[in-house]
Amino acid sequence: MKFYITAIIIFCAGLLNAQTVQSPSKEITVTFAIDASGRPNYTVSYKNKPVILKSGMGLEIKHLPALTGGFKAIETAQSTVDTSWKPVLGEVAEIRNNYNQLAIALEQVETGRRMNIIFRVFDEGVGFRYDFPKQPNLNYFIVSGENTEFNLAGDHKAFWIPGDFDSQEYAYNETLLSQIDNQKVDMNNGIGMKSIPQRYAVQSPLMMKSKDGLYINIFEAAVINYPVMHLQSDPAKHTLKSLLVPNAMGDMAFLQTPAHTPWRTIMVSDDARKILAQKMILNLNDPSAIDDTSWIKPMKYIGIWWEMHAGKSTWDMSGTQDAAQKTTATPRPHGATTANAKKYIDFAKKHGFEGLLIEGWNTGWEDWYNNWKEEVFDFTTPYPDFNVKEVSDYAKKNGVQLIMHHETSGSVSNYERRLDRAFKHMKDYGYQSVKSGYVGRIIPRGEFHDGQTMVNHYLYVVKRAAENKIMVDSHESARPTGVQRTWPNYIAAEAARGNEFNAWSVGNPPTHETILPFTRLLGGPMDYTPGIFEIKMNVYDPTKTEQVHTTLAKQLALYITMYSPLQMAADIPENYEKYPDAFQFIKDVETDWQDTKILEAEPGDYITIARKTKGKESWFLGAITDENTRTTTVSLDFLTPGKKYRAVIYQDGKTADWKNNPISYEIKTQEVTSKTKLKLILAAGGGTAISFMPIDK
Repeated sequence: MKFYITAIIIFCAGLLNAQTVQSPSKEITVTFAIDASGRPNYTVSYKNKPVILKSGMGLEIKHLPALTGGFKAIETAQSTVDTSWKPVLGEVAEIRNNYNQLAIALEQVETGRRMNIIFRVFDEGVGFRYDFPKQPNLNYFIVSGENTEFNLAGDHKAFWIPGDFDSQEYAYNETLLSQIDNQKVDMNNGIGMKSIPQRYAVQSPLMMKSKDGLYINIFEAAVINYPVMHLQSDPAKHTLKSLLVPNAMGDMAFLQTPAHTPWRTIMVSDDARKILAQKMILNLNDPSAIDDTSWIKPMKYIGIWWEMHAGKSTWDMSGTQDAAQKTTATPRPHGATTANAKKYIDFAKKHGFEGLLIEGWNTGWEDWYNNWKEEVFDFTTPYPDFNVKEVSDYAKKNGVQLIMHHETSGSVSNYERRLDRAFKHMKDYGYQSVKSGYVGRIIPRGEFHDGQTMVNHYLYVVKRAAENKIMVDSHESARPTGVQRTWPNYIAAEAARGNEFNAWSVGNPPTHETILPFTRLLGGPMDYTPGIFEIKMNVYDPTKTEQVHTTLAKQLALYITMYSPLQMAADIPENYEKYPDAFQFIKDVETDWQDTKILEAEPGDYITIARKTKGKESWFLGAITDENTRTTTVSLDFLTPGKKYRAVIYQDGKTADWKNNPISYEIKTQEVTSKTKLKLILAAGGGTAISFMPIDK
């Protein structure tokens, strides 16, 4: 591990002139200044091109003068950090943390209150935050607004979703910044819970591309004890301003000094691959708070889950509630029965899957949705047709870990009251991981999914889980911001529009999976639930028109392009048995990586990624495209020179098409080396998945 820190401290009372700090490569430059009114501001450039024009900074404080102006600088300090660390699970085995820092201590002349602004400039981009030291003139305070501005240098192409305080489950819009308008978004999209307060608000991370080829992303890191930051856009001026999610009383955050905000981040590069490869978000989080991480393991799992989304069975024992939370005309079988669970356990054992998720095992599903009911689930009482002990014993006997499911129906207060009993129940029956869900309106009533109260709740659950050596996979939560570095048992999250929407709504367009790695996945691994083989839902019901908007081969490639150490083989066992040769890739693919190479990338168009298995010589490659066919040639120079590999290539068939012929695929095998170049032909909405296994001499 390399480590060095250098520091230069400058005392400069009343400083008004600019202070500059650059990235280690000197490609990114941040300039900080205080204008004549005492308002702090900053600019960012990349290779001498403007990225962020002069932009104001500061916070509004309830019942007190705003911390937006009247400041003087009383001290500045610059330092350099270059260290490395090893993530418990990740895309690479070791991460370099290299940045130059500028810290400015400010004092508000009239009030004597102090606020520090800290910039960290990496080769990937910039992070900055507000820091409030312990002080006599500011103790408890309420943030009523944040005035962080991002004044962009042009009318960039943007990949955006509405600034919804309760849901990220939207398909992305691809427009110019000047064309952002939530009133033009089709809201017939299957999302049950929507809270969009502003016409021109969008969510971060916001991915953009300038006309001169710069890739720019605005996001945040280490969101702890603070609300999620959305962005209020001004289409006429190409400017963005932080928009914090309020609590039930309309306030943004309750803080006590010493305190600080999350990091506001700006990633920039002229190479889209570097955006996907960034580790800045992780590096802006604190090191692991868990000393013994030996119990935190990657996992591939199956589940009693997709069959409910596809309409084959139901979560509730009465069989009357479908996946869209509508009453069905004809009752269907209950999915989470003892007999069905044993069938899935047998399948998991046969094919080498570590885990089984069982949803709908517990009472309460009959009236759980949208009633704003406080006590729906108790997280310990099974339906009569699900014998917890019998299933747990059978799973243990067969070497399969059960994954607990805790749907809260948004009643967070109820979940917190019962959390310790729920975790005890898990430990009593050998469950080592939990999938939590937050579908519905939040209780305490009036709170949003993305507010400070809920941000604190998600982390509270992760901390309590860590005390019990339980891993957490959250769904419908706020999107991750790198906090899995600090709490590596937070193994995955959904927090975006997942694969399930393809089963019962307008679905996810073919571009969707080419955008998510540039947005949602920048903050942490996503439980996207790939691996659907029966693409069209009319296989279950001839009247259904819904379908997955990819080819089968693309579903395989997603295991590589959508990073997660928790990967689901999401389809039902019968469908995998229909296509055993394609299923082999899912059985072979790894979930924890020694190294990752981003070979090609363009947001909204295509992504090609290769990953090396941690501790092994095997590699896996995934290539995906949007609604357009694509032909590309990739070099295999990432392979170890001098070694031979057996490449098994799972590709689209010659007539494959995501809409008209999605299950057409071909499998071929060839010997390759690091000098080989492979030609890949991707169908519309298609992909290619490849496994590379070393050939022993």
